[in-house]
Amino acid sequence: MRFIVLGAGAIGGAVGGRLAAAGHDVVLIARSAHAAAIRGKGLRILDPEGEQVVNVPVAEHPQEITFAPEDVVLLSVKTQDTPAALRDLAEAAPASTPVVCAQNGVANEDMALRSFDNVYGMNVMCPALYTEPGIVQLHSTPVAGTLDLGRYPSGSDDTARKIAAALSSATFPSEARDDIMRWKYGKLLYNLANAAEALCGPSVRVGPVATHLRGETDACYAAAGIEPLLEPGDSPRRGFIVDLPVRGADRAGGSSYQSLLRGTGGIEADYLNGEIARLGRLHGVPTPVNAAVQRLANHHARHRLAPATLTDADILRAAGVA
Repeated sequence: MRFIVLGAGAIGGAVGGRLAAAGHDVVLIARSAHAAAIRGKGLRILDPEGEQVVNVPVAEHPQEITFAPEDVVLLSVKTQDTPAALRDLAEAAPASTPVVCAQNGVANEDMALRSFDNVYGMNVMCPALYTEPGIVQLHSTPVAGTLDLGRYPSGSDDTARKIAAALSSATFPSEARDDIMRWKYGKLLYNLANAAEALCGPSVRVGPVATHLRGETDACYAAAGIEPLLEPGDSPRRGFIVDLPVRGADRAGGSSYQSLLRGTGGIEADYLNGEIARLGRLHGVPTPVNAAVQRLANHHARHRLAPATLTDADILRAAGVA
């Protein structure tokens, strides 16, 4: 089994690098500056215990790769970049190629299913960071994160079990699950505050905005008949993942915070808070705070505004619930 990692940023780079370090066959697909840095000096993986340099093949486009029957694609771009990534992949890879959506949200799998026969969802629980070309950071050790997966829309198979075994050998405990999308809806509950954190800073995760976001989502899930799954409070897996400093520095916010910090021009809010707004519109459930966070996050991303410039009160005022 060869792993083709499409999107070698924080998650893709860290997972692909650790798989390669564990002896698995891996090819990374990364953007030009990142690819050049990896090609020249290897992929540097920083974690709380030190640094690891992994020499791993890297390409800049799927068409540079000759795909083989044993290949598995780990899709790890941000959701707003998924349509373009899948178009590129579909031109190069057979439709039978397994595609694992190692991404936040619940929209990527359905997009992938339009072009590929074998699609898998992955529930990514991993505090990682893409800092600069050629470098990724993992803030949890000795377990880097948990990466459960299963077929989309449901079920499991030998491919999922083989992928899980490979990941488990590479510091990412993984289980093949028949109901992976219920787990991904559970992860979405955590991700609701990502864009709010980008707008206001980490304190928003325990403030009134977070309370509204969760309340709206619970109401939408109930109306849609969605039953999310989360690790039970007494599960030993809850202690697997920690968020520790790397080289004396704490992780500077989640993925959405990093999007604003790096001024990428895009953010995942349409597929996190926007997913809840969509469910609300489908089922007649008001979602003013999720919709406001989505709009404000998109505005900040488009205009490349700095993170942590708003307050809870600003968001609630924009939502009309202040």
